[in-house]
Amino acid sequence: MLLIVAIAGGLYLAVAAARLAAFARRPLEYVSEFSPTITVLKPIAGLEPNLYENLASFCAQDYDEGYEVVLCLHSRDDPAHAVAERIARDFPAHTIIAIGETAGMLNPKIANLAKPEVELRGEVVVIADSDVRVGRDYLRALGASFASARVGAATCLYSATPSAGVVARLGALFIEDGFAPSVLVALAIGRLRFCLGATMAVRRTVLDEIGGLAALGGQLADDHRLGELVAGTGREVALSPYVVSTGVSEATLRELWLHELRWARTNLAQAPAGYAFSFVTFALPFALIYLAVSRNLAWGIPLLAAVVTLRVAVHYLARRALHVRRPDDLGLVVVRDFLSLAVWVVSLFGRSVLWRRKTYRA
Repeated sequence: MLLIVAIAGGLYLAVAAARLAAFARRPLEYVSEFSPTITVLKPIAGLEPNLYENLASFCAQDYDEGYEVVLCLHSRDDPAHAVAERIARDFPAHTIIAIGETAGMLNPKIANLAKPEVELRGEVVVIADSDVRVGRDYLRALGASFASARVGAATCLYSATPSAGVVARLGALFIEDGFAPSVLVALAIGRLRFCLGATMAVRRTVLDEIGGLAALGGQLADDHRLGELVAGTGREVALSPYVVSTGVSEATLRELWLHELRWARTNLAQAPAGYAFSFVTFALPFALIYLAVSRNLAWGIPLLAAVVTLRVAVHYLARRALHVRRPDDLGLVVVRDFLSLAVWVVSLFGRSVLWRRKTYRA
């Protein structure tokens, strides 16, 4: 069984490498005759590393067609309120601050965004997490994604910007070497039916049709829910060629473990069958375990060599496709893959998750 799983994992790595190579060759010209007006919703809750720089990147766009950035906070007592006010002073033409939340919603992020007094005026509504940073051509890229009338929503892959420390770098490897390739492989199998939280863009008319932001407030996985609802209308969820960057600030292994366990159990709740078989993506740990348990050098050594070659290829192709510029962390790949396998195993035994110091059931 270990041999079969390791071989299947090697095949997955081969497909992932091919998909990453294709994504790396994508055209990066974001020119389109369709340039919609855009409303960007930013959920903010507490001070985060580089919060000002991250928010400012959304307000300093090369986009003349009209856009607004709504900075949403639960309360004026939030220490991030001072940062939001500074953003509003520095970018008065594009920034709105909205305070308060909608009571009764399970999802605190959507409760922060769904404020009755906030009018969504843009033809496209974008939701992007507060730890995301973008370039000045971000809105032009998203606008171009909606050139086809068939597209109801668009989303973006993301790279990671880890803070100092080995733990944050392990978190970054999960995003770039694990999560991003899995999205591209899923897209090769079938149509995209989910969005990614770093960027969720949707036509305002489609958002109204599916029930508005309130339709996302009853589940923790608002990104998955939005994609499902849009796909349910018969429209496409497009993957933009644009790549954004998200911060990884976990300083301890416990913080990283709890964060990734929340992701894992949320994915398990959304797609139980697919997630249950996702262990095949951990080819390197299974190849090493097979060699140690079987002691079959005739099979184990060639298999391990092939898996290592493919795993290294995925690592470097991901760096190229996602425009990763920080120093290489190839030496952490084995630790990263065993940690991912451990998270997968533990995620199967329980449903509780911790999100911003509150416990939920996925």
